[in-house]
Amino acid sequence: MHALFDRAARAAHESQPPAGEPTRRRFIKISGAMAGAAPFAFALAIAPDGAEAQAAAGTELKPSQIPGPFVAIAGDGSVTVQVNRLDFGQGVNTVLPMLVAEEMDADWSKVSGALAPAGMAYADPVFGMQMTGGSSSVANSWVQYREIGARARAMLVGAAAKRWNVAPTGITVAKGIVSGPAAGQRLHFGELAAAAMAEPVPNQVTLKKPADYTLLGKPQTRKNARQIARGRQGYGIDLGVDPASKALLPGLKTVLVARPPVWGGKVASFDAAAAMKVRGVQAAFEVDLDRGGRGVAVVADGYWAARQGRDALAPKWNLEGLTRTDSATQLANYVQLAQQPGRNAPVKGGTPFDAAKLAGAPRKLSAEYRFPYLAHAPMEPLNCVIDVQGEGAATLCRVWSGTQFQTVDHAAVARTLGLAPEQVRLDTMMAGGGFGRRAVPSSDYLVEAAQVARAWRASGGKGPLKVMWSREDDIKGGYYRPSHVHRAEIGLATNGVIEAWQHRIVGQSILMGTPFEAFMVKDGIDNVTVEGVADSPYRLPRKLEVHHTQANVPVLWWRSVGHTHTAYVMETLVDEIAQAAGIDPVEWRRAQLGNRHPRHRAALDLAVAESGYGRKALPAGTAFGVAVHESFGSVVAMVVEATVAGTETRLVKVTAGVHCNFAVNPRAVEAQVQGAVVMGMSMCLPGGAITLKDGVVEQSNFFDFQVPRMSGVPPVAVHVVSSSDSPTGMGEPGLPPLAPAWANAIAKLTGRRLRELPFKLA
Repeated sequence: MHALFDRAARAAHESQPPAGEPTRRRFIKISGAMAGAAPFAFALAIAPDGAEAQAAAGTELKPSQIPGPFVAIAGDGSVTVQVNRLDFGQGVNTVLPMLVAEEMDADWSKVSGALAPAGMAYADPVFGMQMTGGSSSVANSWVQYREIGARARAMLVGAAAKRWNVAPTGITVAKGIVSGPAAGQRLHFGELAAAAMAEPVPNQVTLKKPADYTLLGKPQTRKNARQIARGRQGYGIDLGVDPASKALLPGLKTVLVARPPVWGGKVASFDAAAAMKVRGVQAAFEVDLDRGGRGVAVVADGYWAARQGRDALAPKWNLEGLTRTDSATQLANYVQLAQQPGRNAPVKGGTPFDAAKLAGAPRKLSAEYRFPYLAHAPMEPLNCVIDVQGEGAATLCRVWSGTQFQTVDHAAVARTLGLAPEQVRLDTMMAGGGFGRRAVPSSDYLVEAAQVARAWRASGGKGPLKVMWSREDDIKGGYYRPSHVHRAEIGLATNGVIEAWQHRIVGQSILMGTPFEAFMVKDGIDNVTVEGVADSPYRLPRKLEVHHTQANVPVLWWRSVGHTHTAYVMETLVDEIAQAAGIDPVEWRRAQLGNRHPRHRAALDLAVAESGYGRKALPAGTAFGVAVHESFGSVVAMVVEATVAGTETRLVKVTAGVHCNFAVNPRAVEAQVQGAVVMGMSMCLPGGAITLKDGVVEQSNFFDFQVPRMSGVPPVAVHVVSSSDSPTGMGEPGLPPLAPAWANAIAKLTGRRLRELPFKLA
C-alpha cells in the first residue's frame, strides 16, 4: 500500500501558515495549540511546520520521528501528546500517549492526548499517509511513539546535565521528575522544557525492555472515560454548541442536503420558495454530490430549521439511465453465478486441490451462504464543519471533521475548492464511531461539504457551515459492506477427512475503481474479498474462485472487512465437518492447527479453559459454540453459551481468548472485544440487513435496521494470552468469530445449520 499512500501524502502536504509569518510567532502559536488549555507550553525541538526543514538540516530523522510535532510540555509539567490518528472509540487518545509516557518516564496523571491536525509529520510510519484503519494504530506506531518519548527524555536529561554541570549518566527520571546526583538537584519537566528545546534531537535511542515497563501492559482507564460516561465528551457534531466552539465559529449555519433516492440521480425540480418560508432558512440551492449525483442544500439557523426546510423542498428527481439494484434479483443472480466457475484466487498453505477427489468422494457437503449489505450506522452520523474565508490567493479554508483519512481528505477538500494544500487546514475531531465509514477513498462527505461551501460563497453567503447527515441520511446514503454469496463443495472420506474443497465467492469489490486497485487487486481478484478463506490456517486441499459483480450501490470496508463473511463460512463449515466425523469441534481444530499455528492454539486453549467448555454442565436448552479466527495480525477465539426458544435465540455468555502479542493496555483490548461482540451480534439479529427495492434502500433508522439493545447483550469475559512480542491489531479482530460461534451453538440445539445472516430460525 506504500505507493498509494506516498502519492496521497505528497498531494496533501503539511498545511502551513503563510510563509512570511515570523518563525517565532508561528512557533508560539503552534506550541500553544499543542498544549491545549495550558497557557505556556513548549514543543520539544521544533514545531510541526518546521519538521521537514530540520530533517533536511543535519539529522537522519523523518518528521514523524521528531518529538517537536508530538510532545508539548506546559509550565506545570503536564505533557500533551499529539495523536496521529482518529479516536472514534478505540482509545488511541490514551494508548499512544502511554507509549510516549513510558519512555519519557512521565507522570501519567499529567499526560493527555490531543488529536493531531492533518499534516505530514503525523503520517503513519508504515503507510506514509495520515490515516486510521486496518487495526494498525498501535502496531504501526509501536516503535515510533516509544522512540519519540525516549528522544524527549534524552533532551530533558541533556538540559538538566548542562544546568547542573554533571554527566547525563548520573541523572535519573521518574514520574516527570528529573533528579541529579547531588542533593536538591530535582526539577519537573516544565522547569526544563525551554532549555530542552535547545538540545539536539538524538538519532539513536535505547528503548526499555518489557521487564522495565511501569505503565505499558498495565490496565489503564481511558483519559476521557469520565467525559464519555457523563455525556460531556465533545464530538465533531457538537461544534458550535458549546460556548468555546461558538466563539470559534461565529455565525455558524447548519446545512442538510436532500439527496436523490438512487445514487447518481439528478435534481429535476424543487420548491425553493417553500423552503425559504421556514423560519431560519437562509438559502436552498443545487449542489454536486458523490458518484455524479446532484442534490439540494438547505442552509439554516440550526438543525431543526434546516430539517423543516429540507422537508418543504418537495424535490423531484431525474433517475434516467441509472441502474436500480433490487436485492431479490441480485441474490438470484449471485446464486446462479456461484454455481459457475470464476476467476481463480491464490491460496496460502493447505494441500493441492484435486477435482477428481471431489468428484469421487464417498461423502459430499454442499453449502450455500448468503450475506446482505450492511450499514455502518455509527452513533454519531456523518458531519463536517467548513469555514472558507478570503478571496483569491488569500483564501483560507479550515475544516473540522472526524476523519479516518486525514491525508486523502485534506487533498480532496483543497482540490474541490481549487486551493493549494497549504491554504487548507483540517482538524481531526473525536468521532462517535465509524467502523470504516469515515475512511472513504472518494472523501464523499468532505467533498460534499466543500461543494456546499463553494456554492454558498458563490451565492454571496459568508461564514462557517456545519454540514450534517441525519440518521436516515446515514443509513440510506451508503456506503455499505457488500452483499455476498458463498458456495462450497466439499468432498469427505468415510472417516470425515477432507479430500477436496471447492469454494466460490460472489460479490462487489470494495477496491476496484479506487486508487487501491493498482496494488490490492491482482489478476482481477480483490484480496479483501477472499481474506479469511485464501489464508485459512486449516490444512485444506482447496480451490478458491471469485465473481466480482457490478451494482449501483457504493461499497466500503466495514469493521473487519472481508472477515465479516469469510470467518462465518469457514468456522461454521469446519464445525459441521467435525460433527459429521464424530469429533469434538475443539479437538478437530486443535488437530488441524497442530504446531504450525501456536497463536491460534493458545487463543483457543485459553478461551476453552476459561469458559469451562468440556467441564461445565450447562442448563438444559443451553449449548456451547466455538470459533477461532485471525484477522489484522491477531487471533481471537470465542466460546459462547446460547439458547433457542422458538424462533428466538439468545447469547448467555461469551468468553474470548485473545492473542494480540503484547497488550499495551489490556483494558482497551477488553473494551474492543466487548464492542466487537455487540457489533457482531448486529449481523445476526433479525432486521440486521440493508435491502434495496428498485434501487432505493428500504431501511432508514434503528427501528428497521436493528442493532442490539443493552438488555440483549451478554456478559463478555476477555482473556489475553501473555506475550512480549510486538503488538498486533485489536480494533477489528474481535468481531469475526462471534457470529459463527453463535451459529455453531444454535446448530447443537436445533440440528440446523444456519447459512444466512441475519439468522432465520422460523
